[in-house]
Amino acid sequence: MAKKITTTKIAIFRRKEIRKIIYKNEWWFSIIDIIKALTETERPRKYWSDLKSKLKKEGYSEVSENIGRLKIMASDGKKRETDCANTETTFRIIQSIPSPKAEPFKRWFAKVGYERVQEIEDPELAIKRTRAIYKAKGYSNVWIEKRMRGIEVRETLTDEWQKRDVKEGVEYAILTAEISKATFGMTPSEYKKFKKLKRENLRDHMNDLELIFSMLGEASTTEITKNKNAKGLGENKITAREGGAVAGKARKDLELKSGKKVSTRKNYLSNPKEEKLK
Repeated sequence: MAKKITTTKIAIFRRKEIRKIIYKNEWWFSIIDIIKALTETERPRKYWSDLKSKLKKEGYSEVSENIGRLKIMASDGKKRETDCANTETTFRIIQSIPSPKAEPFKRWFAKVGYERVQEIEDPELAIKRTRAIYKAKGYSNVWIEKRMRGIEVRETLTDEWQKRDVKEGVEYAILTAEISKATFGMTPSEYKKFKKLKRENLRDHMNDLELIFSMLGEASTTEITKNKNAKGLGENKITAREGGAVAGKARKDLELKSGKKVSTRKNYLSNPKEEKLK
């Protein structure tokens, strides 16, 4: 797959502009801009050069290995190469900056890490935090309940796939596309284009009915997969299509009787409380 670089964007970080760009399908940030935002130095490039050498000496060679020189827009309006890092590496760099301005972020990282350990020990905490995040974004309680139930249905399905020699990642995506195509007549990538989404999570932009039919397709696939004892990608592709077809038939029946399509171009890009047609 070809590496893809998209247009430079600007992130606001403590009232400082941080240039960022999509590379290898994730955000990469300008390290020089981060150095400027978190230190008082007037020579951010020299600061970064010294910090990079320090990290190498301390044995953190993976940091420099995960740095890419990418062309992003400079202040003069021209694209110039500069060191950029993905989110994970950016966090590691920030943790290495001995500046008072970096301390709030270091404390936040520690808090996130502590919460993650808590969630491993008590998974119910993760569910509560997810609910709280959706609530803070403005989603209704009714929608949140369906979304949370959908997450549980999805996890049950992927647990089944894992037991049946389906590889996480690409193969999960292939099977998910089969279910979605049979359920809605669109793969997830096609559905995102239909809703004019880019990197957003598709299901976070589905309405109640779309979520319900997504759940039906995946729950049906789980049941058929278990009953047929499907093994490997090939057999599971068949059960994925069959499970999705159950939901697809139900969707078509509803559309016929209601006179209205289940799939909608509406998304929640503006505000979940005010569903906006894009």
